[in-house]
Amino acid sequence: MRCTEINRETKETQIQLMLNLDGKGTFSGSSGIGFFDHMLTAFAVHGGFDLTLDMKGDLDVDGHHSVEDLGIVLGQAFAKTVDKSQIVRFGSFYVPMDESLAFCALDISGRPYLHFDATFTNQSVGALDCCLVEEFFRAFAMNSGITLHIRLEYGVNDHHKIEAIFKAVAHALQQAVAMRDGGVLSSKGVLA
Repeated sequence: MRCTEINRETKETQIQLMLNLDGKGTFSGSSGIGFFDHMLTAFAVHGGFDLTLDMKGDLDVDGHHSVEDLGIVLGQAFAKTVDKSQIVRFGSFYVPMDESLAFCALDISGRPYLHFDATFTNQSVGALDCCLVEEFFRAFAMNSGITLHIRLEYGVNDHHKIEAIFKAVAHALQQAVAMRDGGVLSSKGVLA
């Protein structure tokens, strides 16, 4: 079973996260930000991952530290759990969410990178500042060693746009972490 637990404690957040790549697609716990929990649930369900979260953050300041630090921890969990010598490595997926359409392409290469091309109309959806969506995925990409390209093709409703993005990333990750035989999928024989 491919699972791990990561603990991170700072003056701003205390996070305990368990990730099971081969789960049933469940999320339990809370970040303290309702709409963000909704996105984490969608991520777990559509990726087929189990996520268990015990978290406290300085939400009296705002959601930035909580969202970014959870991206760090989730990225670390993927880096620790994924054996790059046994995976498909690449994934890409389009997700339509009503009037919105999002695309994600990624490479679990050990070379972190984020290209994020999405704009939002509103400052926030629920208690989640829309600008934190990019911060979450940047922290995730940098700490997981994943090359991550996210593009919002179009959309009107910010809820739908963000949800389509999270689902597209989850489906692309599900493809990329699928097991394969034959060793590291690289002409170099290694993934940096």
